[in-house]
Amino acid sequence: MSAVLLEADRVERVYRIGRDVEVRALTDVSFRVERGDYVAIVGTSGSGKSTLLNLLGALDRPTSGEVRYDGRDVRVMDDAELALLRNRRIGFVFQSFHLLPRLTALDNVILPLTYRPGSRGDRRRRAQAALTAVGLADRLGHRPSELSGGQQQRVAIARALVTEPALILADEPTGNLDTRTGEEIMALLEALHDEQGTALVVITHEAEIAARARVRIELRDGRMVGGGPA
Repeated sequence: MSAVLLEADRVERVYRIGRDVEVRALTDVSFRVERGDYVAIVGTSGSGKSTLLNLLGALDRPTSGEVRYDGRDVRVMDDAELALLRNRRIGFVFQSFHLLPRLTALDNVILPLTYRPGSRGDRRRRAQAALTAVGLADRLGHRPSELSGGQQQRVAIARALVTEPALILADEPTGNLDTRTGEEIMALLEALHDEQGTALVVITHEAEIAARARVRIELRDGRMVGGGPA
């Protein structure tokens, strides 16, 4: 099996507004993520980070160039294959947590497992184990409104991990947290990355967070202006 998990090859993304207006969000972006790697993608607002996240997460397709998982271009995958890729291979952690407010922490973590075969009891056990791994064994029955911001982000991390993905995409994972809680969340992500060997890609505008990664990729105006070991 190749060491390369994910590869962007001369990726461009152009959005068309009406008939005559084009907005070029990404231009000629190329890099690779190896299995078990730790990569930070850094840039200011408007640099193209969110667009790149959508492409890496198989939520969108490039206008030109290729995004490949295990050597396969996402542009040749149909919607069912893309949904399966997102559910089986990628775990998402978002700045705004994206937890369902009426569900408990346990049921939020169970949610991505409902699309897989297996019993309710098995899904429950796996979700409990994931929440225990992020230090929330005593918060299984709490809803998001009953949890702090840091605890909500821990639930989101547990939800990302429960499917045992090859890659975690963390989009500004500390953006809605105070400095101390943000440090705890980054330490948790890094510990889980080290222990489980899951590749970790962090999207951030903070140079301090980007400096923690093994590889740092910098975007400016949709172009890579730096990339390599941090």
